[in-house]
Amino acid sequence: MTVNSYRDLVVWQRAMDLVEACYKIVLEFPPDERYGLSSQLKRAVVSIPANIAEGHGRDGLGEYIHFLGVAQGSLRESETHLLLAGRLGFISKETLDDALRLSEEISRMLGSLMRSLKGRRNQNLTPNT
Repeated sequence: MTVNSYRDLVVWQRAMDLVEACYKIVLEFPPDERYGLSSQLKRAVVSIPANIAEGHGRDGLGEYIHFLGVAQGSLRESETHLLLAGRLGFISKETLDDALRLSEEISRMLGSLMRSLKGRRNQNLTPNT
């Protein structure tokens, strides 16, 4: 498959699915969490596909890999907010488990993409013999 845009990346598409899921999840939060956990979760989860897109738009592989790492960090932050919401009883176990499964899928995809890009970068650094 040819990747002409970050929108062609399945990992970006799945990250957008997680954003959509989390926006629906926060609708279940108590109203007094509108500016607390709800806001933090939305900020963190939106950062995942945004950093994938930003990295894809950068010039060098090193920058791309860096932004994928930032996306991975935002993914872990989002998971932490989801786990806290579950512990506080804001969302059901089923909803939490579904979101965490999607998160883990995205994490594996990000890791795979980063390894692939690091391999390409290392090949470019190896002198021709």
